[in-house]
Amino acid sequence: MSSDRSKQAKIAWVCLTRNGYVLARKLATQIPNSVVYGKAGRTCNADFEFDDTINCIQTLFNQRQIIVGVCATGILIRALGHLLAGKTQDSPVIALAENGANVVPLLGGHHGANKLAKNIAALLNINASITTASENRFGVSLDDPPVGWVLANPKNHKAFVASLLEENAVRIDQNVSWLTNSELPVSETASLEIVSTHKRVEGSNHRLIYNSKTLTIGVGCERGTSSEELVALVEQTLQAHALAAESVAGVYSIDLKEDEAAVHTLADQLNVAARFFSAVELETHADKLKNPSDIVFKETGCHGVAEGAALAAAGENSKLIVEKSKSKRATCAIALTTSPLAGNTVGKPRGQLLVVGIGPGNIDWRTPAASNAITCATDIVGYSLYLDLVEDLVDKQHCHRFDLGKETARVQKAIELAAMGKTVALICSGDPGIYAMATLVFELINHKSGQIAWKRIEIEVIPGISALQTAAAKSGAPLGHDFCAISLSDLLTPWETIQQRVKAAAEGDFVIAFYNPVSKQRHWQLGKARQILLQHRPANTPVVVGRNLGRDSESVSVTTLELLNPAKIDMLTVVLVGASNTQTMELGNRLVQTYTPRGYAKKSMQTSAGDKPLTQAL
Repeated sequence: MSSDRSKQAKIAWVCLTRNGYVLARKLATQIPNSVVYGKAGRTCNADFEFDDTINCIQTLFNQRQIIVGVCATGILIRALGHLLAGKTQDSPVIALAENGANVVPLLGGHHGANKLAKNIAALLNINASITTASENRFGVSLDDPPVGWVLANPKNHKAFVASLLEENAVRIDQNVSWLTNSELPVSETASLEIVSTHKRVEGSNHRLIYNSKTLTIGVGCERGTSSEELVALVEQTLQAHALAAESVAGVYSIDLKEDEAAVHTLADQLNVAARFFSAVELETHADKLKNPSDIVFKETGCHGVAEGAALAAAGENSKLIVEKSKSKRATCAIALTTSPLAGNTVGKPRGQLLVVGIGPGNIDWRTPAASNAITCATDIVGYSLYLDLVEDLVDKQHCHRFDLGKETARVQKAIELAAMGKTVALICSGDPGIYAMATLVFELINHKSGQIAWKRIEIEVIPGISALQTAAAKSGAPLGHDFCAISLSDLLTPWETIQQRVKAAAEGDFVIAFYNPVSKQRHWQLGKARQILLQHRPANTPVVVGRNLGRDSESVSVTTLELLNPAKIDMLTVVLVGASNTQTMELGNRLVQTYTPRGYAKKSMQTSAGDKPLTQAL
């Protein structure tokens, strides 16, 4: 199921210099959905760094991102010239001088570039260099209507505008309010015509048709109704009443259906939001229902879901133009609003809980998916230190800070916010599924049987680079063969159980990653674990000690099992104990590295000595 945040095209600010980066970062904080790309070695603290400028620009263009190149126009032209597909296919591309003196929409002027260029110009108090003929002449782009309107016959736009530029006048439907202040030549007897309608109407080279977002679709369905059935019902209903799908502002239902896949699939198909109302909200429209049902009231607490949801979304003075129609397991109804509606502003969205792993804390080790989730969230929940580590991504999100040890409280807060319809990023260091909050999320929801709304939220676990991966990478390749992870904290797990697991791992000759090795209250467990391990593997077994990984005070050292001193370990440390065959080596710079061989080198030497070649992947 796609989410709103995954549908949005990003605004990619591509910076080649330090001054360009400063300008882009300033503007990006004021323009939503922005991501800053910086040239490696020339910029710092960019969201992403690149080495090859041309390749970066081409990749973003092929991904259909909106590009603002804080650079010379020539660079953008040379990078994209051979990739251009046509006026209607090319994504917006803007050139912005690194000193902020000029901004030029190069591509996609009628598809967002002109608007964005004007927005940037307003922030910089300069004029945007708009070169589009119709916009310069008439002060409006007819193929780029404002939110709430869709040009139904774009194929006729070019010929229509050509006629306008030849001094022909136009008749304009009075409902097309956004053209009121344009400089179009208007005449009641003109041959050219601009029409506003929510119906499916044919246009021509002399007639532009604009569908206004004035239709609200209310739906209801049995639990588990197939997406195909609901989509087919709505499509048939629209067609039967000659209604334009482009005029649909949103899909609406009762909150009991927040997690119904068919409802979200329908919304995705129509490229609109899915929103929901409580039974109480729907019941306030009971007197307007064409088909009130006592059976529905008994089941849901309101007398009509489809009709009620359509009316609730459409608002005051709206009317039901298509009463409830049915398929075997679904219903739909359609209401008409008095003016175009921003469909994602009424009702409540399905809440999202994004359990985000931010890695060890260093921006370079944070995944793009994690950064995207935090940027798109309405609320961020986490331990105060973790929120400090992502402060570069915090703009208008509401931050909910918790002290260390308040794990249950912060997870419960995150779930409650998501159940209210928020998009919540629950921040975890490392990976959220490794000794972090993902498990607690599912555990709380599973055991709070009375919190039905909790089970309707959408949950996405976004992985991060774990402490054990970071420690291993910083010290060589100690996890090259079989390994396991054991937490030495006995706050939630009895020490007897932990001791048994350490013994089993020692006997199995696993490389072991010890999490939570010691704390102020717990200082003896690591010593006990060390004693167990010394009974099963050599005293000179390599041990990696990684502290504050990915942060300014990071330290990584290699010692041996015999020399491991628990007194020098704290809760910010992860300890990797090698297996019996884990080895160390000293590089030319006297840096000690560890590795646990899996057997590739041995097999290679055997093959070179005349053995049969390796024919199967290890």
